[in-house]
Amino acid sequence: MNDKETVVFGGGCFWCTEAVFKMLKGVISVEPGYAGGHTKSPTYEQICNGDTGHAEVIKIEYDAQIIPLETLLTVFFATHDPTTKNRQGNDVGEQYRSIILCDNQQQIKTSEKFIEKLNSSDDLPATATPEALQVGKGAPITTQIKMLEIFYPAEDYHKNYYQKNLPARGLQAGKNQAYCQVVINPKLKKVQEKFAKLLKENRN
Repeated sequence: MNDKETVVFGGGCFWCTEAVFKMLKGVISVEPGYAGGHTKSPTYEQICNGDTGHAEVIKIEYDAQIIPLETLLTVFFATHDPTTKNRQGNDVGEQYRSIILCDNQQQIKTSEKFIEKLNSSDDLPATATPEALQVGKGAPITTQIKMLEIFYPAEDYHKNYYQKNLPARGLQAGKNQAYCQVVINPKLKKVQEKFAKLLKENRN
């Protein structure tokens, strides 16, 4: 039986989401890209203009026997703000919206049920971002759920962004390295603390 499945998540800048999900046991591959919009074969520059309809996303291939979709959803909702429409921190625009693009109807049902549970809770996800907390306790989830129509892989320089742009110890960080230190590192630390049992032993 083949337990490999694919799901696409959009939760803000894909440099962050790629780094988060590559840490998890059972995740086979993570590929940044664009999906959910109308422009054919979009470029990063077009995405940044915010008029393609696409979101920055990651395509996750995973072993459902090791890490079921519900677990991926738990990490997804704990590592971005699902309550503020078209915004993640300082990143504002439709391309940064919260979205789940599914490979089959069962994934849609699972995702809808998961969100219903979150919306019926008195509390936001356990590791909700400060932006979500400012909205207020029990703020409704704005995440879109759709079937995936087409996924466009991002340009090569976006792939493995975190690993390629970590500043060497003792050296001053450039612009890309600073993003890793200021934005990505705190998010990864949160995952390491909250989901330690889900992490791969070797995450290089």
